[in-house]
Amino acid sequence: MNTFQKSAAAINKVVLAAMRVPLIEKLIGGSTAQITYTGRKSGKTFTLPVSYRQRNDEVLIRVALPQKKNWWRNFLNEGGRMRVNIRGIDRTGHAVSTRDEKGNVSVKVTLDPVS
Repeated sequence: MNTFQKSAAAINKVVLAAMRVPLIEKLIGGSTAQITYTGRKSGKTFTLPVSYRQRNDEVLIRVALPQKKNWWRNFLNEGGRMRVNIRGIDRTGHAVSTRDEKGNVSVKVTLDPVS
């Protein structure tokens, strides 16, 4: 793990803890969600805070500095399963990563129907 990844991991822990504080969650909950996924190679479960936009049953996550991050690569090609927690509500869905011609990466999560 390089220095950037170590710093990002430490910041993610702080943000995830802060999101459990009701007042802070209210302030950032409209633009920050928690995603949980299983690594395709490691089989480990990871939880990260991400910025998102939601339209109906689609959640769009734009990946900042994708060249320095690896998590989005779990969702290349046919994609994979992801859990998204938005404002305290857990939803599951299918996530697919795409990279545009400029190198920008986004992950689109199509949420499963609410049962």
